[in-house]
Amino acid sequence: MNRPADVSNLSNQFLIAMPGLAESAFASSVIYVCEHSPRGALGLVINRPTDIVLGDLFARIELPLLRAELAQIPVYYGGPVQTERGFVLHDSDGHDYASTLHVAAGLQMTTSKDVLERIAGDGGPRRFFVALGYAGWSAGQLEDEVAHNGWLTVEADATIVFDTPVERRMDAAMALIGISSLSLSQTPGHA
Repeated sequence: MNRPADVSNLSNQFLIAMPGLAESAFASSVIYVCEHSPRGALGLVINRPTDIVLGDLFARIELPLLRAELAQIPVYYGGPVQTERGFVLHDSDGHDYASTLHVAAGLQMTTSKDVLERIAGDGGPRRFFVALGYAGWSAGQLEDEVAHNGWLTVEADATIVFDTPVERRMDAAMALIGISSLSLSQTPGHA
């Protein structure tokens, strides 16, 4: 399997919720891990669109959206922490934003409004994913959840985040491991 041997750094990995998480806020979730360190982890759920679209979001923050083709792009539920705050996962576009975390493989996660201003205008990153809220873990918590069969892990593929239809993201992430959702078991140690 493509699981990392070392779960102390799951940055740029997908977390795929195991059936045992069916009763949690993360049931059937795929999470892109933006940052993982000894202090904890931060990720974005990539397969839960909200009923908000970019046109609505930009109107709420009083930012004119000059690119009408973006108006119906969904805004996602990124996780249960700080759901009033926006998080933008995007390609590097050579622009320095006020609050950006450089993730891996040319991806960045920006929390400052300036990235939205560039997207609304005629610039900004070519590929982007907008979420409200994030998934967070304290020191050692994510490692413990992985060890207790809460998550499957696999190196992330940005095309799943940016180019795969939302309803296919779970299956696409699982295909990176070589399994299907039908083969998952709730019993630890069994596929």
